[in-house]
Amino acid sequence: MTRQVTILGSTGSVGQATLDLLRRAPEGQYSVTALTAHSNLDALCAQAREFRPRFVAIGDERLHGALKAALAGTGIETGAGAKALCEAAALDADWTMAAIVGAAGLPPTLEAVRRGKTVAFANKEALVCAGTLFMRTAAEAGTCLLPVDSEHNAIFQALAGQSMDQVRRIILTASGGPFRQSSRDAMARASREDALAHPTWSMGAKISIDSATMMNKGLEIIEACHLFDLPPARVDVLVHPESIVHGLVEYVDSGLLAQMGSPDMRIPIAHALAWPERLATSVERLDLAALGRLTFQAPDEGRFPALSLARQAMEEGQAACILLNAANEIAVEAFLNGQIGFLDIAARVSDALDWLVHSPFSGHPVSSFEDVFEIDTAAREETRRQIGLQAAE
Repeated sequence: MTRQVTILGSTGSVGQATLDLLRRAPEGQYSVTALTAHSNLDALCAQAREFRPRFVAIGDERLHGALKAALAGTGIETGAGAKALCEAAALDADWTMAAIVGAAGLPPTLEAVRRGKTVAFANKEALVCAGTLFMRTAAEAGTCLLPVDSEHNAIFQALAGQSMDQVRRIILTASGGPFRQSSRDAMARASREDALAHPTWSMGAKISIDSATMMNKGLEIIEACHLFDLPPARVDVLVHPESIVHGLVEYVDSGLLAQMGSPDMRIPIAHALAWPERLATSVERLDLAALGRLTFQAPDEGRFPALSLARQAMEEGQAACILLNAANEIAVEAFLNGQIGFLDIAARVSDALDWLVHSPFSGHPVSSFEDVFEIDTAAREETRRQIGLQAAE
């Protein structure tokens, strides 16, 4: 049977990789139900004309008129704004890719989860901001959650259905980013272009900066704790510059199972797209003899404090994790806009965690998604104030 697919965030790197796999898949195996993007109108329209989905939504409401005009006569329904993104997610697709970057992806991802089908997610912020609530919602709906982040997908594969009481720890790998061997002084002088120059992966701007600060790995620690129901002490990180081993599982007998592959997001996406089967890809195959050797080292949390900040947030509770993510998103945006320096990103996140202790949200239980959104909004406003930015419109 043809599998109906929705892609939330189809113009980003993960969305484009997903469509590339659909384009190369056997005819009739997949069809597209809905596509969404934030503001990349031209790319979204080109995708819609090629894949002919039932519905297309764009997050920026100002672009709705242009979207409708570009797709006039195609029979494709259109929508715009946050509600339209959720409308796309609520359509009856068999498989949904949740690839909207940041906390903005949480509401549409939740809509997809509540349908009780299969949700492949690259949006780690859904679990960072609302881990317990998110996992409970998925369980109640009977939704199959498939991780697409290369590290979590690797762990999922290496677990191979084993009971978690047989697992001693899991290990997430990190490339180390463009500043793996840089001094703090060099990082303080880093430009936007320096930080975006990832040595092994091709990613969007926000995720590239998160990789450079290693906040990406901090967020992934939190995600892994919720996804695999593990305490932070059983989730470790290793720097692995070659980006060939994506994740490892250490079992109680001290044996390690690792998943390996070229640093290409089409591999974990293909695994999730065809699961529990496998889908052939055109990704370059590994030549281990040509590689010669693989190297690993412990992360330097002195130069990359984001890892410690993430663990601190986990210890302080869900409100702190929401704040960690919100403050990081605002700080990364400010760095990309030239308003703060590279090292200021982690510093502003640290300031935000300090603010939480004296805020109305200190000890605040996060018992609903409304609580999540309230704390997220307050954290963003506070971080903007600390940086000296105007409040969001």
